[in-house]
Amino acid sequence: MTVELRPSEAEVIFLNLAYNKFYDIHEEVSNDTFWEKSPQYRFQRIKNAFEIYSEVLNYEPVKWVIESIKEKRPPMEGELGSELFKCIRNMLSHFPFFDSWNEVWVNKSLVNWYKKGQTIDKFFVKYIGKEDIKYRIWDANNRQMSYVTISFPKEYNDKNKIYLKDILPEREGLIFSFTLMRRIIDTQVLYEG
Repeated sequence: MTVELRPSEAEVIFLNLAYNKFYDIHEEVSNDTFWEKSPQYRFQRIKNAFEIYSEVLNYEPVKWVIESIKEKRPPMEGELGSELFKCIRNMLSHFPFFDSWNEVWVNKSLVNWYKKGQTIDKFFVKYIGKEDIKYRIWDANNRQMSYVTISFPKEYNDKNKIYLKDILPEREGLIFSFTLMRRIIDTQVLYEG
C-alpha cells in the first residue's frame, strides 16, 4: 500500500506561489496607504487575493479546516470562509465588467445567463433573506477593533440588482475577509525556528 504524502511536489509548488502572493497582497491591504490608492487599483489587488484564496480552498487539508470551523467556531464562520468568499470570487471573475468594489452587482438573470445552479446562484438561493451577521475583528496592524456587518440580500430575482458593497462593505469587509482567509490558510504553514 502506497501512502500519499502531503503536500505533494506539485502542491508545494502551487502552495508556495499562492501563499507568497496572497501574503504580499494581505500585507498591502493591511496598510492604511492601500486605502488611499485608486478604487481601480484596490479592486485588482482584491480580485487577485480572492482568486488565489479560492484556488487554495481546493487543497484537501484546507477543506478539512473549513469543515472543522463549521463544527467548532462561531455560527457561519466556516460558510463565510468558503461559500461567501467563493461567491465573491466568482462575481469578480465571471463578470469582469466592473472597475471597483462599489460597482459590482448581479441579479438572477445575469448570474444564470449561461447556466443555472452554479456557485453564485446556489449561494443566493441558500442565503436569501438570512439575518445579517455582525463581526468584530482585531486589526493588529492598526491596533484597533474593526466592525463589519455581512448582509444577505432580501430579494434575489431578475429585476433587483444585488451590489457587492451591500453584502460586504469594501474596507471593513475586506479587513474581515483577509483576516479570516489568512487564519484559514495559515493552518497549512509550517513555521520553523
